[in-house]
Amino acid sequence: MVAALSARPGWAVYTAAIDPDLSDTAAFCAHYDVPLSVSANCVVVSGKRGGEVRFAAAVVLATTRADVNNVVRRLMDVRKVSFAPMDEAVNLTGMEHGGITPIGLPDGWPILVDSAVAAAGPVIIGSGVRRSKIVIDGALLGELPGAQIVEGLAR
Repeated sequence: MVAALSARPGWAVYTAAIDPDLSDTAAFCAHYDVPLSVSANCVVVSGKRGGEVRFAAAVVLATTRADVNNVVRRLMDVRKVSFAPMDEAVNLTGMEHGGITPIGLPDGWPILVDSAVAAAGPVIIGSGVRRSKIVIDGALLGELPGAQIVEGLAR
């Protein structure tokens, strides 16, 4: 993730240490008195096409859910999409469960950012580890390699 951020000079990115037992969004927001509307979740999804397994990340506000079965499936061009098993997501990303972030994902992975995240201003996302969070302007997530801002990604 450090390499991914160092390739983005001028980005304002802040980190904060948190209790790792509170890294899950609901627990984090409740304990630290942070509105769900300024927290974003990054989920790893997978699907198959022609025997090839494809992975992507979807980033949505914590007040919503990614439309995996319609929007994500269509954008990934797969017949069926599902949340990647956590062990596989952790192994492929090199990040910790409960801390997966769109910053520093494997090359070639599409990063689907809901338009509401891009319009939200500063959002809180995972940092790759459970013991910290990142604050970043949601619009910057749409500038990551492989990222696209998607209207209607979340419901």
